[in-house]
Amino acid sequence: MRDADDMNMTSLLPIAAVLASLAACAPAPAPAPAPAPVATTPVPPVPTEGIAGLEERQPDLCKAKEYVPYLGQPGSVIQTLNITQDYRVVEYRGIEPQEYDPLRVVFRLDASGNIYNIDCG
Repeated sequence: MRDADDMNMTSLLPIAAVLASLAACAPAPAPAPAPAPVATTPVPPVPTEGIAGLEERQPDLCKAKEYVPYLGQPGSVIQTLNITQDYRVVEYRGIEPQEYDPLRVVFRLDASGNIYNIDCG
């Protein structure tokens, strides 16, 4: 008579053989897909002169430097300056037209109504 261990081993051998043959027939794992090519769009050249679509800014043609001593002063002082050229006062968060005039002086006021910037425009 055979003992129980011999019987279990002999009954497992055919199962192991079947599993081994099935493992050999299994398809190989699929390779990872290649990354999709990145589409590149041509970058337009950077303009070397001026800014495309904007007018070129001229350096202090309106002589804004003459008014630097009034920085920090109340906006009401502008009326007393007897300015003979074109000028504009831009209130705090006010709407400013976008046409550029290099000969016009622009006074910009802060929330307190004081002059915080003077430039041409």
